[in-house]
Amino acid sequence: MVRKAVASTISNGGYLQGSVNTRLSSLGGKEPPGQEKVVLKRKISLLRGISIIIGTIIGAGIFISPKGVLQNTGSVGLSLVVWTVCGVLSLFGALSYAELGTTIRKSGGHYTYILEVFGPLPAFVRVWVELLIIRPAATAVISLAFGRYILEPFFIQCEIPELAVKLITAVGITVVMVLNGMSVSWSARIQIFLTFCKLTAILIIIVPGVMQLIKGQTQHFKDAFSGRDASIMGLPLAFYYGMYAYAGWFYLNFVTEEVENPEKTIPLAICISMAVVTIGYVLTNVAYFTTISAEELLLSEAVAVTFSERLLGNFSVAVPIFVALSCFGSMNGGVFAVSRLFYVASREGHLPEILSMIHIRKHTPLPAVIVLHSLTMVMLFSGDLYSLLNFLSFARWLFIGLAVAGLIYLRYKRPDMHRPFKVPLFIPALFSFTCLFMVALSLYSDPFSTGIGFIITLTGVPAYYLFIIWDKKPRWFRRMSGSGSPGSLRRGLQAEPTACCSKRAKLGFFAMSTVTSTAPCVSPHSSWDCFCTSWKRAQPPHWFCIFKRRWTPSRFSSAISRKKVVHAGQSHMVVVEIEAQREVLTASDREEKNDEESQGRGQGIK
Repeated sequence: MVRKAVASTISNGGYLQGSVNTRLSSLGGKEPPGQEKVVLKRKISLLRGISIIIGTIIGAGIFISPKGVLQNTGSVGLSLVVWTVCGVLSLFGALSYAELGTTIRKSGGHYTYILEVFGPLPAFVRVWVELLIIRPAATAVISLAFGRYILEPFFIQCEIPELAVKLITAVGITVVMVLNGMSVSWSARIQIFLTFCKLTAILIIIVPGVMQLIKGQTQHFKDAFSGRDASIMGLPLAFYYGMYAYAGWFYLNFVTEEVENPEKTIPLAICISMAVVTIGYVLTNVAYFTTISAEELLLSEAVAVTFSERLLGNFSVAVPIFVALSCFGSMNGGVFAVSRLFYVASREGHLPEILSMIHIRKHTPLPAVIVLHSLTMVMLFSGDLYSLLNFLSFARWLFIGLAVAGLIYLRYKRPDMHRPFKVPLFIPALFSFTCLFMVALSLYSDPFSTGIGFIITLTGVPAYYLFIIWDKKPRWFRRMSGSGSPGSLRRGLQAEPTACCSKRAKLGFFAMSTVTSTAPCVSPHSSWDCFCTSWKRAQPPHWFCIFKRRWTPSRFSSAISRKKVVHAGQSHMVVVEIEAQREVLTASDREEKNDEESQGRGQGIK
């Protein structure tokens, strides 16, 4: 027996959980002192938002091997045009995401927008592939570059041992995960510092290059558009490499709920970041061509090192350190953002519920970070990571294109949605076409790898029906997958921001908010509105007994008196301690009980 998939938790731009960073109000609008809802805090300022975007876009590629574009264009001038056009197209995609992020003010990025527009199945497939392969493999790849360039100064005359690279890489991954698990503020501060290091490294290349131009070193720009003609397949592949180099502009939308004043911060951070990255990329390539010919650039294994050896002398030794710091910044920004994606997917019921829990003191999604760390370490010591990424590179553009196409759909389907930031319609239309073109190009240029990636992506469909839709799971399977709630109620709870009272509760090291009883309101669950999506009507609140492994209606809760009960809600795991049966009786329950007792006494008298 299966249950129907539950509709998206986002409706007309507002989410059922209410304000994400507010406190649960007490009766009369006053809160008990020190009783705070445990949520992700809004600590991402404009500067931190810019550092997340720039820090995740700029990796090692621009310093090591920016030759994919040149190789497929055949000329210096055309390669610079492609770098510029790719920057503009990426800006279009980023602006589309700015509208989505300010309209649907919820973390999760692609996943959240696809869930809102296209429903739970494609959203689950997106997070399924991201969790199992894309993010762990991508983190492992950029981490390997970090490990290699950290060791580069110590192995100048010999080959770096592969085991040493992987061990240093494992240490770097662990440091990143600890930072993201222990403090949002420290992770963001380090990201700002690393972004500053990246921009400094780019300036170290750009400034000498500009000085070379001033000195008249323009020999490599003569007949800039002459050379090997770009083939019909070469030019599209050049755009493919260019667009890949700009990937990362969407990561701020993964942490929307933690952004201060998102309606202003997200669009401004995106515009500033994309302008800085585009100008930086184009000027860096110009600087390379002031000293290195097109032929030399194609043969160089580390373009920035070759450039610095010719112009900077002994300072070239510092280039591997800057490259390693750049990789570390990409690792940190990616883990920070994607851990929130897994947190949101768990909150929606698409991943095990433990991933939706927050550390009670650190206010970080620590379980999601730990799971990501484990999967990344498995990928690090497994087989060919690059093949896995090549197999699934089309999936990223497919789902980004779906999300941006969803913006166009929402414009027509929900024209009255509140849109603080709005882009001209041709911008998402053009970018959606670009994403479709990238997917088609992947299929045409490498049908075998794309076909394998498509098959891997489709494994999310049976996984969706197995883990999400199938309701009659064996008990051991429910325990393993973390699915303890009944099908129709699993995602049908709404946490009202006007709950009577609250306090922080602890479950190990993690907690969500706890609704507790007071004299005016004696029911721990009175502030929870339960909506049965199968029957399309409100139901009495239910609790799930972790001892009896079954659901119990509130008015029959005497069976679990003096027991701890856990309810996995839409966006919370609520932990309450029921000390006595009287605490689970609402005022209306008491009136009914008194009426029944009085009727019974009346019948007895008769």
